[in-house]
Amino acid sequence: MAGRNVRNRLGSSRTSRAVRAAAATACVSLVLAACGSTKDTASPGGEGGGEGKVGVVLPLLTSPFWQSYNDYVPKMAKSEDVDAMKAVNSNSDPSQQITDINNQLNQGVKGLVVAPLDSAAISAGLDQAERKGVPVVAVDVAPEKGKVAMVVRADNVAYGEKACDYLGKQVRTGKVVQIMGDLASVNGRERSKAFRDCVKKKYPKLKVLEIPAKWESDTAASKLDTLLNSHPDLKGIYMQAGGVYLAPTLQTLKSKGILKKPGEKGHITVISNDGIPQEFDAIRKGQIDATVSQPADAYAKYGMYYIKAAMNGKKFKPGPTDHDSEIVELPSGILEDQLPAPLVTKGNVDDSKLWGNTVK
Repeated sequence: MAGRNVRNRLGSSRTSRAVRAAAATACVSLVLAACGSTKDTASPGGEGGGEGKVGVVLPLLTSPFWQSYNDYVPKMAKSEDVDAMKAVNSNSDPSQQITDINNQLNQGVKGLVVAPLDSAAISAGLDQAERKGVPVVAVDVAPEKGKVAMVVRADNVAYGEKACDYLGKQVRTGKVVQIMGDLASVNGRERSKAFRDCVKKKYPKLKVLEIPAKWESDTAASKLDTLLNSHPDLKGIYMQAGGVYLAPTLQTLKSKGILKKPGEKGHITVISNDGIPQEFDAIRKGQIDATVSQPADAYAKYGMYYIKAAMNGKKFKPGPTDHDSEIVELPSGILEDQLPAPLVTKGNVDDSKLWGNTVK
C-alpha cells in the first residue's frame, strides 16, 4: 500500500509509443532479457520450480485488497511453479515486518516476496536478505534503498492524476478533499503529490483540502467528520485506498445525511483506489462514482514470476513487457514493472476482466 517523489517516465504518450515500437523491433535481434520481456528463458527446475522455498510477507490483512492478494498468492505460486510458504502478516507494523523477514531467512528461504509497509524502514530487511544471498521482489511499494530484483507495482503517480482528472471534469469548481495514505509510504506520497500537482496545473478552480489518514479507517472517519463540519460545501472526495477508507467514508456521509446518488442535489463525487468488490458494489448503488483498479491478481502473479526468475539468475532491462506493462528504471536504479490500473466507472464496472469481479 505503500519513497520517491519523482517518477521516471518514459516520455509523453507519443514518445512512449515510439519507445515501444523501437523496443519491439530491437527485441527481434536482442535477447529477451534486454528488452524487458517477461518470457522465461531460464532453465526449468524440478518440483516447486527447483529453486527452493519462497517466503511471502504481507503488510496487513485488515484491508479487503490485501485479503484478496493473500488469496491469490497460493494460486499464482502454483501457476508459476513456485514453492511459496504460507504468507505472514506484519499487522501494519514496519518493525514487525523486519522481524518477519529475518524469521523467513532463518527458515532457509531462497527467495522473498515482500509488500513493504515503510519505503525507508524496509531497507533493514533488504540488507539482511542481501547478506544471505536471497533475492527479493517488492510488491506494491518501491523501497527508497536496498537491493530488490524487481518492484511489481502499478503507477501510483497515475493513480493521483486519474483521480484529479475525474474530479476535475465532474466537479469543475469548488472544494475537494483527498484522504491520503501514510506519507511514510512512497505510495501515499506519490498519490498525494500527483493529485495536488494535477489540480494546480489543470483545474485551478478546485480547492484541495487534505486528510492525512495513514491507511487507518478510524482516522479517516474522524477527520472527515471534522472537515465536513468546517466545509459543508465539499463537492468531491478522493480516497487513496478504498480497502480501508470506503466503509468509514460512506458511514460518515450517511450519518450526516449527505450520501446522495449521482444526479441528486448535494451529491458529493467520490473516486477511490483499489478495485475491490465492495467498491464495485458501491459504484453500482450510486454511493461512489469511480475507482482505479489496483491489480491484486497481477501483483501476486508477477511477484511469483519475478522471484522465480531472480532465483534462476535472470535479469531484466527497461522496456515494454509481454503483459501490457512497462519496466522502468527508478531514480534509485531499481527496476519497476508498472502494471496497468484501469479507471472503473458505472460504464465498465461489470467488465469480467476486472479482478474485482472474479473474487468469490
